[in-house]
Amino acid sequence: MGALALLALIDSTSVGTLLIPLWMLLTPKLRPDRFLLYLGTVAAFYFAVGLTLAAFAGAVSDLIGDLDAVSWAELGLGIALFALSFYFEPKRVRRRRGTVTPAMRWQSRLSTAEGSPWAMVALGLAAAGIEVMSMLPYLAAIGILTAADVSPPARVAALAGYVVLMVLPALVLLAVRLGLKQRVEEPLQFVSAWLSRHTEGVLGWVLAIAGFLLVRDAVVKLDLIG
Repeated sequence: MGALALLALIDSTSVGTLLIPLWMLLTPKLRPDRFLLYLGTVAAFYFAVGLTLAAFAGAVSDLIGDLDAVSWAELGLGIALFALSFYFEPKRVRRRRGTVTPAMRWQSRLSTAEGSPWAMVALGLAAAGIEVMSMLPYLAAIGILTAADVSPPARVAALAGYVVLMVLPALVLLAVRLGLKQRVEEPLQFVSAWLSRHTEGVLGWVLAIAGFLLVRDAVVKLDLIG
């Protein structure tokens, strides 16, 4: 559970779960209803995808019928993710991405989506849909759950808790923003600017941590260290 909680907190720092909410909190006319609608859309999308992937992974695990084989696959995936993290070293990322950053593109999408509730839902689906291709902490969490000997209801409960924890930091920031109003605007701007500059470079750390947690979990289950 500790590994799952750590992975959820890592997932909470992505563009869709933290950076876009931060920009919404910094708009002159904050709309809490639109904020919650957007965040709820992201959470629901992640949960639905998680259930689908967990069901598929569980079916594969039952078909194999050997938890050790699943754990070996988990170990291989963890090593691959850790190795891949070096490709996303910050200097290499800056050389590849050029002058137009992903943060700039998302800010443009947000500015056009604030006009209607349906546009916010569409933005939430777009953010979650694009990030689902790189939702590596979530995939690592599903891998840990699949390799664990737990019942399907327990997996569903764990996924629900994961998604709630994933959006919790954004909800806490909303509560702070509503309570303290303009007094927290400067700290929020600082965090937003930092994340906007480093959002792609952070992916390397996400890959490394997710890979390490998968390797650690597999090593414990396989009793490789005795």
